Amino acid sequence: MQLFQAEKTELYAEVILPLAVGKTFTYSIPESLQPLVLPGKRVWVQFGKSKIYTGIIKNISTRKPDNVEVKPIFDIQDEKPVVNPEQLQLWDWMASYYCCFPGEVMSVALPSSLKPQSESVLCINPEFEGDFNLFNDREIMLLNVLQQKKNVEVQELKKIIGIKNISSAIRHLQESGAVYFREELTQAYQPKKEIIYRLHKDYQSVKALQLLFDELEKAPRQLDVILHFRMLLGKSSYVLHSELMANKQLSLNALTALVKKGILIKDYLDVDRVIFEKIKAETFELKDFQEEALNRIEELFTEKETVLLHGITSSGKTYIYIKLIEKYLKSGKQVLYLVPEISLTAQLIRKLYAYFGPVTGIYHSKYNPFERYETWQKVISGEYQLIVGVRSAVFLPFSHLGLIIIDEEHENTFKQQSPAPRYHARDTALMLSGIFKAKTLLGSATPSLESFFNARNNKFGYVKMDKRYSEVQPPDILLLDMKEASIRKQLKGHLSPVLHENIQKTVEQGDQAILFINRRGFAPFIQCQQCGWVVKCRHCDISLTYHKSSKKLRCHYCDYQQGIPSSCGFCGGNQLLMKGFGTEKIEDDIAILFPGSQTLRMDIDSTRNRKSFEKIIHAFEKGEASILIGTQMVTKGLDFEKVKLVGILNADQMLSYPDFRAEERSVQLMMQVSGRAGRRDDRGKVYIQTFNPNHPVFQYIISNDYDGFCLSQFQERNNFRYPPFYRLIQLTLKSKDLNLLIKGSEVYANRLKRFFGERLNGPVSPPVMKIRNEFIFNILLKLEKNPAFLQKAKKTILEETGKFNLDPDYRKIRCIIDVDPI
Repeated sequence: MQLFQAEKTELYAEVILPLAVGKTFTYSIPESLQPLVLPGKRVWVQFGKSKIYTGIIKNISTRKPDNVEVKPIFDIQDEKPVVNPEQLQLWDWMASYYCCFPGEVMSVALPSSLKPQSESVLCINPEFEGDFNLFNDREIMLLNVLQQKKNVEVQELKKIIGIKNISSAIRHLQESGAVYFREELTQAYQPKKEIIYRLHKDYQSVKALQLLFDELEKAPRQLDVILHFRMLLGKSSYVLHSELMANKQLSLNALTALVKKGILIKDYLDVDRVIFEKIKAETFELKDFQEEALNRIEELFTEKETVLLHGITSSGKTYIYIKLIEKYLKSGKQVLYLVPEISLTAQLIRKLYAYFGPVTGIYHSKYNPFERYETWQKVISGEYQLIVGVRSAVFLPFSHLGLIIIDEEHENTFKQQSPAPRYHARDTALMLSGIFKAKTLLGSATPSLESFFNARNNKFGYVKMDKRYSEVQPPDILLLDMKEASIRKQLKGHLSPVLHENIQKTVEQGDQAILFINRRGFAPFIQCQQCGWVVKCRHCDISLTYHKSSKKLRCHYCDYQQGIPSSCGFCGGNQLLMKGFGTEKIEDDIAILFPGSQTLRMDIDSTRNRKSFEKIIHAFEKGEASILIGTQMVTKGLDFEKVKLVGILNADQMLSYPDFRAEERSVQLMMQVSGRAGRRDDRGKVYIQTFNPNHPVFQYIISNDYDGFCLSQFQERNNFRYPPFYRLIQLTLKSKDLNLLIKGSEVYANRLKRFFGERLNGPVSPPVMKIRNEFIFNILLKLEKNPAFLQKAKKTILEETGKFNLDPDYRKIRCIIDVDPI
């Protein structure tokens, strides 16, 4: 009898690689791996001659691509997919909408620990028998390092020998056969281990344990360890090393002796890196106006996918969020709670964890790669049902998402500026919500004009709360004319006499004050009083800011630093003065003006690590400081019950910024920070220092008329073809060669004008026209909100940009596409 073997089916995987390339790649699936392949799983694949990347399987098919060499998948990394179909759908939409590549979306979406890749390491060739006298000093130096370390990455090699340009030396050594490159895989995720101890099985009976106690009478330190171990053990099978040795009276040597005797068994346990503090949940009841708002939101959710909750500061929006979260979690749905800043998560996560317990997770950029990996896996497993996070949390692998809450939805930090995709988390979350057929609640005291417009035009549902939770009146807002105070020489540092006097009263009464200045550092620039020369960055077209904490002048764009020059760089004069003020300067002034008061400063310099946010917020909550000085971080959703005064120190700086959104952002910031005052029992006071008290936006702020401000802006935006009436796409061109950039940007603009005509504005240089040694020109497209036209417009932009990038005359120019720029 003849047996016939079934014909083997050849399978091919369409794989996304984390690269800025315009397509996916096809790899063959070895027969041994075919039963394991699924879309969403990670695979090891080779790209190029030797580089190994982590790819994501997008599709599987039996069709082999024509006229293409197909490489095999090396291995599959996962038992189950780490990316689900809904995520892949979102990635496709983002690549299309934001005019970028699928690999760029993947690169931003996955934490680095989920996409390990090989690194090129330089190795010495042990079989090399050439003449070392043929090599120069730099090459000999490289060989000496390699003889000691065997293999090393190029970047590490540069640091060791202290020379940046070593490419020619490496190339010569390679050509001579003295060294070679090898690819090594970077370390993937490693679980955190903690030492534990178990009691050996021979000592677990009561009788055996009593005999052990008797035996250890002669070793009292070891007996103390065993007795404490038994007390901690309880019903568990092990005791953590950290718990055991928390008792400082116990001897580590005695513990080691017990392990050597085999009485205690030392082992390792995988533990979570992210652990939340357990606190008691605050009890609350919704006010009548909040109950009405909640009922209206739920009613609108039956007919609308998205609802805008427009609640003034201190109206208790968070309590409504909690009630909605509770409802969706009980129904078995997941909830995503987006916030614009990491600083908001400190207070918020404590409150939410107290209510909802261990189903609550957090996700943001201050987490290290392994912490983000663990959060990712807990979302996949379903252990986390409620995620609080910043914009990158939209990429998490939800499987049954029911509700998305976007708090402070107006904030521009929801927009990613670099790298691609330059997405807006609010708009991306709306698409994600649509994919899952979930609901989205936008919340803000000062909604973005786009969201307010959508609500007025019935695209979004709209619910307004204009009462405070504590029923305290909104703060009393007063304008302080700095021009008059300056002429009369009444200023106390950078404080008007009225603000100075009221801060003094606030502190003496045991209350707290917040001072808002949207500029960090000590002095924005240093200027020569003889010729007007200003100390500028070597790499950027911007003045250097003096930071007292480091005693350095620093560039806020490229982080270049230098000391204070002893003389003018132009005329040689020595009359150099610091001009302007930032958070550090105000901190100094306050220490002098109020010597008995404790102050805290919250800006990007004082909050470099994750825990620094929490420390500052916790200290101010506990009353360890009377005055909090900060940038826009202090405006966002923080709740301090003893704050009775808010001072806005330089309103004019925000209003004078050359951008069509300047007034919108200024009003939002000033109204938001004003809301920090008087949040519990007493009406607070807000003082706005300005040299232009007649500016029209101040009347909207004083009367708390945000609706009126939005309506006044609509007319102006429509007249000048700006959002929300038109769509914007900004095209940015960068090059180190200014003359080439001027010529190339004109060529690029002229090609686009054939399609866009008068819709195209530019090319023009921005206020800061050079950053990191690259000159910049912008082209702005103002486009009608017609979906078919927008799709055609994006296709034209991609085609023309592709042609321009391939033009050999302009290959030194980088083109960046930013859809819906902020």
